[in-house]
Amino acid sequence: MKNSTFNNPQVEAVFLNYPEKTRQKLLYIRELIFKTAHEAEGVGRVEETLKWGQPSYLTPETKSGSTIRIDQLKSGKEMYAIFFHCQTTLVDSFRELYSNIFKFEGNRCIFFSTEDDVPEEELGHCLFLALTYHLNKNKDHLSRRK
Repeated sequence: MKNSTFNNPQVEAVFLNYPEKTRQKLLYIRELIFKTAHEAEGVGRVEETLKWGQPSYLTPETKSGSTIRIDQLKSGKEMYAIFFHCQTTLVDSFRELYSNIFKFEGNRCIFFSTEDDVPEEELGHCLFLALTYHLNKNKDHLSRRK
């Protein structure tokens, strides 16, 4: 599912202000969020908005997921991250599953350099777990997508 158009001009403005390499990586993550949500049963429409000035993705109709935010890291123009609610078990689960693939900061994000290749399958699984967090939090949190 391709969602290259923006429904929210403020979100689009944030993307336009990123350096080119960072923008391309974050647009890729954005597309993967929409694709994963489209393929995941029970997620419904994903709303794209700004939270704390960062592009954020919510599931307002089904409330199936935990908010996902993406942004350039302030510590470096070549670094960006996917942020998850720190009071969930999401990042702990990701670390358990993919500690040899991703870099983490505490219990709040997976971060990348713009030079890193993004492992689509593994990141898609992490996004799936976030988008279905409230549907699955009482089930096996490490289950694979169906």
